[in-house]
Amino acid sequence: MTTRAIHLLTRASGVSRDRLDRILVIGLPIIGGMVSQSVINLIDALLVGRISGTALAAVGIGSYASFIIVSMMMGLSAAVQAIVSRHFGAKRYQQMTEPMLAGLFLTIVVGIPFTLLFIGISPSYLGLFTRDQAVLDIAIPYFDWRTAALAFVGMGFVFRGFWSGIGESKIYLKILLFMHATNAIVSYFLMFGLSEFLGPNTWQGLGTVGSGIGTAVATTLAAVVFFWVTFFHHTERFSLSLPTKSTLLQLSRLALPNSIQQTLFALGTGCLFLIIGMIGTKEQAIGHILTQLQLLLILPAVGLGIAGASLVGQALGQEHKENAYRWGIDVARVAIIILGLLGLPMWIAPEWVLRIFTADKELIALGAWPLRIIGLNIVLEVAAITLTQALLGAGASRKVLKINLLMQWGVFLPLAYLIGPVLGYGLTGIWLLQALQRITLSAIYGFIWRARHWAHISV
Repeated sequence: MTTRAIHLLTRASGVSRDRLDRILVIGLPIIGGMVSQSVINLIDALLVGRISGTALAAVGIGSYASFIIVSMMMGLSAAVQAIVSRHFGAKRYQQMTEPMLAGLFLTIVVGIPFTLLFIGISPSYLGLFTRDQAVLDIAIPYFDWRTAALAFVGMGFVFRGFWSGIGESKIYLKILLFMHATNAIVSYFLMFGLSEFLGPNTWQGLGTVGSGIGTAVATTLAAVVFFWVTFFHHTERFSLSLPTKSTLLQLSRLALPNSIQQTLFALGTGCLFLIIGMIGTKEQAIGHILTQLQLLLILPAVGLGIAGASLVGQALGQEHKENAYRWGIDVARVAIIILGLLGLPMWIAPEWVLRIFTADKELIALGAWPLRIIGLNIVLEVAAITLTQALLGAGASRKVLKINLLMQWGVFLPLAYLIGPVLGYGLTGIWLLQALQRITLSAIYGFIWRARHWAHISV
């Protein structure tokens, strides 16, 4: 980000330059990592799409089924970050590696049994997503290879929590970019073999399953690099201490609610697609595009929220509760400006945005108003995104779980079914409902943040 842009952002948000710099130093690398993941997903889709439509459908199903499993381990990142940032803020540097080692231990304890379980039941599990045997024949081996690296995926979450917790997320970004580059190169080679370079009479590659193998290889290599950078390249900075039983229990207590929340969110997204599918096939097609655009739009807020979680945790470790409160507010202010700018094209020219993804005029017409709602509403839901992460940084994972569970499964999904398929208000009705739900979440989290009960949580 240029000096001029930072100056304008400082004036627009009302956040001082020194505090803005701290937010961006931690947040921008995380945002970059998240955006790079979205780009890689699009590249994977383009590569697999060259094989066949069936292969593309299989990878879509396999990826979504894998995401649900991976979400079970996402809570480790926020839990490690919450504890490490407290130790860092309190200058207990000799204790910072203990929660990280505890997280790595838990990824093995949880990841290996989950890997064996889901590979064993993959035909039945993926059968829940489709009855098309041709799709399943491709999706199952693809999913099995992705799942084989589950423990290494969990390790990546743990290392992200550690490096973000001490405010050095650039290291995480560099390794993540290495992983994505490796994934693209290895997957391409395994999918298409030597025929792309030496002609059709040479090795033809493994097809779609090569993409799954490439992802597993890249994830494993990234974990190895994380280990080397953390335990060898930076070994002089940290004193290694084996995790105690109390640290393992502490980490589990913080990680479990967030992992449950992430898993239920993934399942809830699947339920929303089923509800949209009840309206019509075209609605389901454009609904997928809308969801991906919405996800891409909120990534900067999530990245800034993770930065806020580190800053809040560090301030609480220093016992500066007022400063911790200010970090949450400052991050939200910065995110409002950035997301407001990013959302402009979506509500000013939604048809142009949608034409990037489809030339179908009917699909564009169906998606125009929902996309306008996304672009207009993003500013109002910033607090829900950033303060969720800030509360996780303060150790309030159980409260976040209860609120999100109630709002998604108790309110939004039942009403989406009523408003969409039953009453016939279609996609526009569902996205208006989603906007109201997220505005309500922003109000709830804003109230909780101002009440400051989270400042007294002991992690």
